[in-house]
Amino acid sequence: MRIVIAGAGAIGGYIGARLAKAGADVVLFARGPHLRAMQTRGLRVMSADGDFEARPRVAADLATIGTVDVVFLGVKAHGLTALAPTLRPLFGADTVVVSTQNGIPWWYFQHHGGEFDGLRLERVDPGGVIASSIEPRRIVGSLAYFATDIVEPGVIHHTEGNRISFGEPDGSKSERAKTIAEALIAAGFRCPVTARFRHEIWVKLLGNVAFNPISALTGGTLEELVRHPDTSRLVRELMLETETVARRLGIEMPISIEQRMAGAEKVGAHKTSMLQDYEAGRPMELEAVVGAVVELGERLDVPMPATRAVYACAKLLDERNSKLKTQNSKELQNVAQS
Repeated sequence: MRIVIAGAGAIGGYIGARLAKAGADVVLFARGPHLRAMQTRGLRVMSADGDFEARPRVAADLATIGTVDVVFLGVKAHGLTALAPTLRPLFGADTVVVSTQNGIPWWYFQHHGGEFDGLRLERVDPGGVIASSIEPRRIVGSLAYFATDIVEPGVIHHTEGNRISFGEPDGSKSERAKTIAEALIAAGFRCPVTARFRHEIWVKLLGNVAFNPISALTGGTLEELVRHPDTSRLVRELMLETETVARRLGIEMPISIEQRMAGAEKVGAHKTSMLQDYEAGRPMELEAVVGAVVELGERLDVPMPATRAVYACAKLLDERNSKLKTQNSKELQNVAQS
C-alpha cells in the first residue's frame, strides 16, 4: 500500500513517523523548515511511550510522487481549500482520501439522506472548492484521538493517546477502511472501524467546540478550563447548545456532558490544538469546529447565544493574529531590504 501524508504537521507527522518506523511505504508532504529538517535528519518523536526516530520519504511537490493508494489529509480544515485542488496527481482509479480534520468535515452531508442530503456548509467549504476536487466515492473519514505538537522543525512531542477511528460516509464497514486500519494497527495504533461515524464526529466535536476556542481566548489548559468554576460553566453551555444541534440532526449523544468534561480533565495540562496554533501565530481551525455548528444552528433555528459569543471573540482574535503576522512579515522584509 502506497500512502501519502499530505500535510506532515503534528498529527500527520506523527502518523507518518509511526508508519515509516513500521516499514510502510509512506511519503510525507511538507514545506518550510519542517520539510528541511526531515530531509536532513528525519523525524524524531518524543513520547511517554518511548522516543524514536524515523526516516520517511519526504516531498515538497505532490506532483513528483505519482499515484498512490491512500492519501491522508494532514492539514487543518482551513488548509484544505488550497490543498484539495493540488491532489489530482496522486489519484488513481481507486485512490482513497482519508480526512483527519476536526469539526464538521466538508463531506458530512454526502450520502446523508433526508432534507440536508448534499448540503454544503459555506464556513467549511467556501465556494465548494474541496467537494469539486475530491470525488465523494474516494472519501473515508477518520478521527485522531492523540495529543501531539511540533516542538521544533523535525521534532514531534506526543503527549498521550494512539487511537484513530475510521468510518465510511454511507455507514458501511468497508474492506478498504479495514485495510487502511490494518496498516496503522501494524504501526502501533488502535483503529476501530465504526458504522456510526457521524455520531463519533459529534462526540469529539462536543468537546472541541467548547474547549478549543475558550482555551485560545484564555490560554488555559484542558484541566484548567474544567476546574475553573466560571469557564467550566461556559464550557457546559456551549456543549449543551451543540448537543441540541446534533439532536435536531438525528444524533443522540452516546456520552453525557459530564463524561466529556471528565475525559478532558483526565488529559491534564494539555493545550488544545487551537491554542497551540494561536500561540504559534498560525490560523486557528475555527470555522470547521465552531463556525459550522453556528451555521447549522442558524439553519435549524437553534438559539446558540453562548456559542455565538465565544465564536465572535475567537474570530476577532484569529483575524487580529493574522494581521499582526502579516505586519511583522512586512517589517522583516523592509529591514532585510534596507
